[in-house]
Amino acid sequence: MPNISNKCLTTTEQRFIEDAARLLIPWGVPQTAARLYGYLLLCAEPVGLDRMTTDLEISKSSASVAARLLETYMLARRHGERGSKRVSYTVSDNYEGMLTEQNRLLNALADLLKSGAASVASGPTQDRLGEMAEFYLAIRQAMETALKQWRSQKPRS
Repeated sequence: MPNISNKCLTTTEQRFIEDAARLLIPWGVPQTAARLYGYLLLCAEPVGLDRMTTDLEISKSSASVAARLLETYMLARRHGERGSKRVSYTVSDNYEGMLTEQNRLLNALADLLKSGAASVASGPTQDRLGEMAEFYLAIRQAMETALKQWRSQKPRS
């Protein structure tokens, strides 16, 4: 877990957070959310917005927006405090959320390509769009198969 005092992430922790961000940004995760995810991966206990802002040197509004985005990707979980509006976050134990969203996007792209292929008169263009649609559907299916295999092998909690 990152150290508790202000601005005290170790160099190794900072590097891990930045490396995680570099890997997630190409998947469409905004930089602040990607950094926050890397940070949450290091935290053993739920972390509040005040601590996030101090450790990551970001504004409270940026931390809040990033945390809520990670919730929608199912990469983070919100924990409320009784009798308070304060919330804290932990990394989710659901690893599938982002891949499920990617599968949805692959399916939408394949549908668009199939639609384009059906409406284009040119043979080579139709063939290319049709082949691309088949490719993205095959990738989506492979990811879904891998997710099903993961679910069947994952120990029940």
